[in-house]
Amino acid sequence: MNSSFNKLLTFKTLITASMIIVFSLNLLLIERVNALSDSKQLVLDAWTLVNEGFYDPEKFEEIQWKRIRQKTLQKQIETTEEAYSAIEDMLRPLEDPYTRILRPKDYELLKSSNFGSEINGVGLQLGENDNKKVKVVSTLGGSPAEEAGIVSGDFIEKVDGISSQELGLANTASKLRGESGTKVLVEISSASGEIREVDLERRSVDLRPVRTKRLRDDSHTIGYLRITQFSESVPKKVEEALQELKEREVEGLILDLRNNSGGLVSSGIAVADSLLSEKPVVETKNRNGIKDAIISQKETSFDGPMVTLVNKGTASASEILAGSLQDNERSILMGEKTYGKGLIQSLKTLGEDSGIAITVASYLTPKGNNIQGQGMTPDKLLDLPDASEYGSTDDKWIKNAELFLESLLEKEEVSVQTIELNNEETKS
Repeated sequence: MNSSFNKLLTFKTLITASMIIVFSLNLLLIERVNALSDSKQLVLDAWTLVNEGFYDPEKFEEIQWKRIRQKTLQKQIETTEEAYSAIEDMLRPLEDPYTRILRPKDYELLKSSNFGSEINGVGLQLGENDNKKVKVVSTLGGSPAEEAGIVSGDFIEKVDGISSQELGLANTASKLRGESGTKVLVEISSASGEIREVDLERRSVDLRPVRTKRLRDDSHTIGYLRITQFSESVPKKVEEALQELKEREVEGLILDLRNNSGGLVSSGIAVADSLLSEKPVVETKNRNGIKDAIISQKETSFDGPMVTLVNKGTASASEILAGSLQDNERSILMGEKTYGKGLIQSLKTLGEDSGIAITVASYLTPKGNNIQGQGMTPDKLLDLPDASEYGSTDDKWIKNAELFLESLLEKEEVSVQTIELNNEETKS
């Protein structure tokens, strides 16, 4: 009797102890979940967004992406800044400079450049080369960087004494931005290896993304349309500009995409839609494969002959536009080989005021050419110095484009006259 009672008591004790252990473990799990609701939750949210959207999931297997999450969450992360740093460390093995954390200031400035008309900084658009060196893609017209003689192809070596390779692309760009009137010391190296320091004063740079004018000689009237970047407002501004040029009876168009480092891909596609009639604009390749090409609408805003100017500062969304025009034989490309950024980023909000940019796809021209790292080769190469101001009277690139358009227009006139003459002969 006592033996049976003791066994029962022992069994009950074990059950109770087991329940206590399970309950305690549940409490620990609840506490762990609660701990992820602040700074660690920010890290987990960033990991999840990248895990769901990054264009190359095979990279995850290569770098053991899930283990990186586990190791990152085991770190002591108590502040938002520690969370940002942990996310940067977590993203580094992806080896994609465009997938990056955007701290509140950077996130706000990026949104301003995409949706607004002004930005505070020195006017540099940056990228990275194969050796992870921070490279100047282009300079904005009228910016402190342009006035200091910084050009596409230069490298940023240091910002305020800190190595750009130590900072990385995102933090280098961040340190160059700031309030108007403040200064930043930048060490620049040229492609030839010459090193110099420039002291730049940040200021509000008027992006003026669309600029236009009419060029006229004794026999022809040509429109000039310059797009400096692709922000949300650009497609509408381009429509208005093309309508204005049509009213001024232009016969041909020079589209200037020099030093246009991109912006919103959707805006670049919308501009292509204004110039192409029922033609493929671009194909995208995401983690699920190649999607069908985006086809332009039937109606166009301008259907006359065109020349498109590009250079080594022409990148991303502007390469999509240039590639669609070249592959569809809508416009010849004239100038230099383009930069070669063929990756598309999606911008996601992270937390209350920060964000994360994630590379979600690569893009291909209508003929299937991959631009990433390759760039685009113009139909006609120009070995000419850049003008001090694009579109000015001393811009030799514009003069070359004018002469080419005039030859096209004269051929069209001869063709029309020949058709009319043949019609007259048929009637007689």
